[in-house]
Amino acid sequence: MIYVIIGIIVVVAVVLLVVRNLRGPSDPVDSFRRQIDALSPEARRPTVDQVRRVDEDSGETEQNGS
Repeated sequence: MIYVIIGIIVVVAVVLLVVRNLRGPSDPVDSFRRQIDALSPEARRPTVDQVRRVDEDSGETEQNGS
């Protein structure tokens, strides 16, 4: 009986791994956003500031006169 239970657990684990791998690679930007959203505002502030500095340094952000 114990072998049946262990077999079922192994089969379920393999199925879960296969399903997870078949979903395809996750979008790294989406993953980053989920991680940032999980942080408190105080914890995410250094990362947001760093991204803003990089945008400003690269000239990607547009400054309009208003």
